[in-house]
Amino acid sequence: MSDGRLSVFKTYKLYVGGKFPRSESGRVYEVTDSKGKWLANAPQSSRKDARDAVVAARKAFGGWSGATAYNRGQVLYRVAEMLEGRREQFTREVADAEGLSKSKAAAVVDAAVDRWVWYAGWTDKIGQIVGGANPVAGPFLNLSTPEPTGVVAVLAPQESSFLGLVSVVAPV
Repeated sequence: MSDGRLSVFKTYKLYVGGKFPRSESGRVYEVTDSKGKWLANAPQSSRKDARDAVVAARKAFGGWSGATAYNRGQVLYRVAEMLEGRREQFTREVADAEGLSKSKAAAVVDAAVDRWVWYAGWTDKIGQIVGGANPVAGPFLNLSTPEPTGVVAVLAPQESSFLGLVSVVAPV
């Protein structure tokens, strides 16, 4: 650099069980923009890292699934608020990572915020839509209600790294 300063390069870590551990292997891979320019290092996870994530998710399952629908909606809405507060940063990063113009990247970030808000709004309504009384033969009453049943894994599409991630994480 011409000003004599060293660059501070970003190396991300995993997020497992509320902590930010390094990958078990200690390996990373380079994240590049659409032109091959280096943006950051990302952890290269191992099978043990995946097992650790499943163990942590199972441990957290009781608390999250036991939360009221209203409370889950508040958490999802808070994610949207934080994303909105860092909109410029995310717009810049999406533009760099995906090779989009600033206006297109801003549209992607806006769509991600809107998606978080949309799913936050559904948390206390989904039970009325997909649950209810079911007709059965005989003098019986059959009711159904959706409820969390376990840990899931999701894979984000690479075509739109940010919006794709939000699109699979927000609903679960």
